[in-house]
Amino acid sequence: MAEQTALADIRPDDGDKPDAAVVRDALGVGIAVGLSGFAFGVTSAGSGLTLLQTCALSLLVFTGASQFALVGALAAGGNPFTAAAGAFFLGVRNAFYGLRLSQVLALPRALRPLAAQWVIDETTAVALAQPTRRAARLGFTVTGITLYVLWNLTTLLGALGAKAIGDTAAWGLDAAGPAVFLALLAPMLRTATERAVAALAVLLGLGLLPVLPAGAPVLLAALAAPAVLWLDGRRRGGARDGGREGKR
Repeated sequence: MAEQTALADIRPDDGDKPDAAVVRDALGVGIAVGLSGFAFGVTSAGSGLTLLQTCALSLLVFTGASQFALVGALAAGGNPFTAAAGAFFLGVRNAFYGLRLSQVLALPRALRPLAAQWVIDETTAVALAQPTRRAARLGFTVTGITLYVLWNLTTLLGALGAKAIGDTAAWGLDAAGPAVFLALLAPMLRTATERAVAALAVLLGLGLLPVLPAGAPVLLAALAAPAVLWLDGRRRGGARDGGREGKR
């Protein structure tokens, strides 16, 4: 089953996608998202992080939602450990992306540690959209290179220009990261269960924001997934039991 669901090079020729089209799509995603690194640089510098700390986050962490969550919590006066925990849990999703991409890309062992740095929302989306393994590798690589270089460059520019811009809240740049993340997430919510998880997470996050320290609502919002899945399992189990009773 895994071999059927993972991309393979044995697909018919009519399923191939020209390299130029793959590169075009990958560059489009990489450039569009990479520019939001400027907003992160400004927001991070505005939250009190130094230029070195800001650039290190983009170079080493390189997962936008987690970076924005961290600096957002710090800017709101949150505890550094709580802020880091919230960023960590947001970044955990990349581990699940990695499990899927390991089948799709089937990279040599020597390249996997390097490729792991680029396993994020955008590279995963581009790779999974390709019809063959070769196209997936190309899309993943081009998206990863483009986004990594541009994100780090715009992070540097944003951090350097933070003083000239002034208050980031007045410009609304602190909302750019979450807006980009939501724009990427929305098309992925295809089932009723996924939409229910997202809706409950939003309610938990916004509802607990006034009463909990900064960063804590993000941690508790993660409980939306197991809660909805548990309720969905109960509902399905009840439906099966009801069907069996009806047959009797």
